[in-house]
Amino acid sequence: MKTLIKNATIINEGLKFKGSVLINKDKIEKIFPHILPADFDLSEIQTIDANGHYLIPGIIDDQVHFREPGLTHKGEIYTESRAAVAGGVTTFMEMPNTNPQAITQELLQKKYDRAAEVSPANYSFYMGATNNNLDEVLKTDPADVCGIKVFMGSSTGNMLVDNEDILSEIFKNAPTLVATHCEDESTIQKNIEIARKRYGENVPISRHAHIRSAEACYLSSSKAVELASKFNTQLHVLHLSTAKEMGLFSAGKVSGKKITAEVCVHHLWFDERDYIEKGTRIKWNPSIKSIKDKEALWDALLSDKIDVIATDHAPHTLDEKNNTYFKAPSGGPLVQHSLVAMLEMSKKGFIRIEKVIQKMCHAPADLFQIEKRGYIREGFFADLVLIDPNQSWIVSPENILYKCGWSPFEGVEFSNKIVSTFVNGEQVFNNDNIQETIRGSRVSFTERQ
Repeated sequence: MKTLIKNATIINEGLKFKGSVLINKDKIEKIFPHILPADFDLSEIQTIDANGHYLIPGIIDDQVHFREPGLTHKGEIYTESRAAVAGGVTTFMEMPNTNPQAITQELLQKKYDRAAEVSPANYSFYMGATNNNLDEVLKTDPADVCGIKVFMGSSTGNMLVDNEDILSEIFKNAPTLVATHCEDESTIQKNIEIARKRYGENVPISRHAHIRSAEACYLSSSKAVELASKFNTQLHVLHLSTAKEMGLFSAGKVSGKKITAEVCVHHLWFDERDYIEKGTRIKWNPSIKSIKDKEALWDALLSDKIDVIATDHAPHTLDEKNNTYFKAPSGGPLVQHSLVAMLEMSKKGFIRIEKVIQKMCHAPADLFQIEKRGYIREGFFADLVLIDPNQSWIVSPENILYKCGWSPFEGVEFSNKIVSTFVNGEQVFNNDNIQETIRGSRVSFTERQ
């Protein structure tokens, strides 16, 4: 049976208008601006009246850590993708620093096989680079793998690539997009030594922004940009966090760039003042930094120097997080709350809602050249989200779906609520219920220019 979502306020491609969308199987068959034709036959169509609700394309999150295999006490592809669809995320791209790491084509394929079994959302997985697996990296198929992940700074999983020759070979010969985590390791280690001399093992969490400093970020990001410029690499720099780095990027449409930038929700929402209340719950790499840095990220986002908003969703248990500075791991869960957080920022006047959709839906699709996703267009896959813009709710352990059971947004009242999420035309999430039998698809990519 076809499905008609009628009377919605559609937000798509910079426009906001009243209309209806007809879904046939997994695709959008027809878009009706304004009112339905008088002779439109509804007799064999399932109808959803979305009056008063927004209808947007599904969110595409280009950076998540779902922890499977090997770290499943923190999260699993099944649990975290359920949280994702509850948050309006219909497609995710997952990172290779699991156990074992996805650093061979065989291990990478096992992650795809697992997602096919359990994920209600669409999926892709990055191939991981190390100092020792160049041959495997170069086998990556750009038609069905989102990119190559290079840790130019150490993080969970110890996948630091610091061999200069290997870095050059990756940037020179990468068959697909290269996504980088950029923090200079030698600078961080020097800062750790200084902090230990002053505080011993009891380093305050507020020092995180000084240990994983703006200078550490800039040294690494500028190196990545230099390599990409030299070898004409398609480079995507992940989770930018500093004002200084913004000078490395140019404004413009994402489709016209070889070097692109991402910002994460937590770097737009929090700043170093929040360490007092949140402590290690907002310990991320790169670190949350100053108010000045946050303001610069916003300016760059609005001026299109920053192309994509993502989450870097990276769950840890509370037992792991409730620890001293050096023992508490970096990262936190976000996919269930990224969209509502950005919609809240829109209501507060920081960003137009059309811009939110551009940065979370359209731009990731254009950047990665995802086939027929990221837009509400006829013939595209029906990855769609219905939102009630006037339903308030408070984040609490009772409504958190992450396996780790907590969120940095606990206690926050959001004034937008995700009502329904459609993945490939199927209503996988509706009114706080998940349809457990629905599975997403492996996304494919057209040839990048």
